[in-house]
Amino acid sequence: VGTGGQGLLTLLRILAEAVLFEKKDVKTSELHGLAQRGGSVEVQIRFGKEIFSPLINQADADFILALEFQEALRALYYSSRKTKFLINRYSIPIPGQPEISGEEILKNIKNFTKNIELVRAGEICKKELGNEILAGIFLISLASFKNLIPLKPESILAAIKKIIPEKHLELNLKAFNLARQSFSKKNLGG
Repeated sequence: VGTGGQGLLTLLRILAEAVLFEKKDVKTSELHGLAQRGGSVEVQIRFGKEIFSPLINQADADFILALEFQEALRALYYSSRKTKFLINRYSIPIPGQPEISGEEILKNIKNFTKNIELVRAGEICKKELGNEILAGIFLISLASFKNLIPLKPESILAAIKKIIPEKHLELNLKAFNLARQSFSKKNLGG
C-alpha cells in the first residue's frame, strides 16, 4: 500500500517478473483510483505453484509492504497474527485531517500482529542516493534479503533490470545494492 507517485505499480510489475523468473504461477491486482492526486494505492500479488485469484482474503496476507505509514492502517483488513509488515516510516499529511502519530499507528497495527519492521527508507534513499522515490525498490530488495518474501534477491535484481527503463536503471540498481548493504549492516533507523 502507498500513495500515488510512490511507484507501487512498478514495484508490482517487478515482483511479478521476479516470480516468473522463479518459474512460479502469479496473479496481480491493483486499485489506484485517485493515485494521480496522491490518493491511496493498493496492489496485491499472489504466487505459488498454482494460483487462481489475485485477491487476498481478509486476514490472509503473509506480508504487507507499506510505503506510507498511515496507509499501513488500511492494510490491517488483510492482516493476521502471522502477517509480516515492512513499513516505510514516512507520512504524507491528509488535507483537512489531523495527522495520526507514529505511536498511534504502531499501537493499532500491534493489535493485529507483532511482526512489524519500520525502516526510514525514504530518508535513507534521499541521503544516500539523492532521491526518496527509490524507497520502494530499496524496500522490496530488503524484503528479499531478509526473507520476508519468498523471492531470491537475484530474481528481484533480474526483474529490476528487465522492468526499469534504461535511463533510470543505474539509480535503481544503486537502491538494490543499498538494500544489500543495509541488510549487512542491519542499521535501518526505524
